[in-house]
Amino acid sequence: MTAWTGARDLKAQLLQLWERGSLLRQAASGQNGFPLRLTLKGPGSADITNRFDAVRAWSTELAAMARIRLEWQEVRHRVQGAQRLPASAWVDGIEDALALLGKEREWYRFATLVTATRQAQPGLLPWLERRPLQALALADDWARLLAVVQWLKDHPRPGVYLRQVDLPGVHTKFIEARRGVLAELLDLALPPQAIDAAKTGVAQFAGRYGFLEKPVRLRLRVLDAQLRVVWGVASPDVTLDAESFSRLRPAVKRVFITENETNFLAFPPVPESIVLFGAGYGWEALARSAWLNDCTLYYWGDIDTHGFAILDQLRGHFPHVVSFLMDRQTLDAHEAVWGREATPVISDLHRLTADEQALYDALRDNRIRTGLRLEQEQIGFRMVSQHLQALLGNAGDGSQGGR
Repeated sequence: MTAWTGARDLKAQLLQLWERGSLLRQAASGQNGFPLRLTLKGPGSADITNRFDAVRAWSTELAAMARIRLEWQEVRHRVQGAQRLPASAWVDGIEDALALLGKEREWYRFATLVTATRQAQPGLLPWLERRPLQALALADDWARLLAVVQWLKDHPRPGVYLRQVDLPGVHTKFIEARRGVLAELLDLALPPQAIDAAKTGVAQFAGRYGFLEKPVRLRLRVLDAQLRVVWGVASPDVTLDAESFSRLRPAVKRVFITENETNFLAFPPVPESIVLFGAGYGWEALARSAWLNDCTLYYWGDIDTHGFAILDQLRGHFPHVVSFLMDRQTLDAHEAVWGREATPVISDLHRLTADEQALYDALRDNRIRTGLRLEQEQIGFRMVSQHLQALLGNAGDGSQGGR
């Protein structure tokens, strides 16, 4: 095999520039990177002596390339005499590069996007220059994306739901499916006062740009038939938005939180208590409910690294949370139904009690078994009832609280 640069290699250099967005970027920036010199490695003196036919074929192949301009040099060789060989290869204009690559259609389509953006939203030209290939992939949607940007410029912090954006061809799913790119465009186009910089990521798109967000729902069951959370209904299963939940003032002493719906539904009766269907890692909505600080909170999660990480996060809002059936004794009693945690947490946790920390470290460091977990639904309800009886018989009802 030869290391000389052939016709295919020259095209490959151009294709690499295209795939990096370098050629399209010129349309957005207005800069002209031509004439463009390509890397050309040719034969040496020994090749002319030993492989003269191959050298001549190489030279002929390059000379036959359309849209490539060669600069030649004369080489005087002691055996073959004076030889005229390619010394450098040039592409003189973007039209030549596009013809070589067969990318004329894509170029002119992108140029159309640039023209439309320069006319409608010139502040977005830097985005086109930075992400030309992504813009080209979005060509069919570009006019609607520009329309959304303009709508928000005309209606900053609109205080409506995404569904209420009234633009032809633009619906809620269109915006939701393109929140990532829209966020980048809006950050360029909108004034700083129209953006809540504290809210980041696609999940907080609505709040970042002043749309109303769907209310977070909290689900509870009343565990004491004497409690009246909903008038006229004994022991209801109720779902409330977070704001309404925060305004409750139920006469409860204990609030249990479980991550499993079956455990939530089957949780035994407990005097002056309710049970909540947990929120995983999302506790911000629950944190609005200051009245929970006057209750003893119990968290029942899986006995695995994620279960303890969620407990640790919940204690960031409610330091007095007590873990429920998340101890070594419970784990050992259910060895027959141990499972495996696919992606364990490895970070340090700082809100666990000494016993919780010891068990978390044992799980994280695989001291018991690699990737060990016990899902909460595997715990028998006889043990649940026994544990509850022990809690109710414990004076003060909260002496096991976290640090």
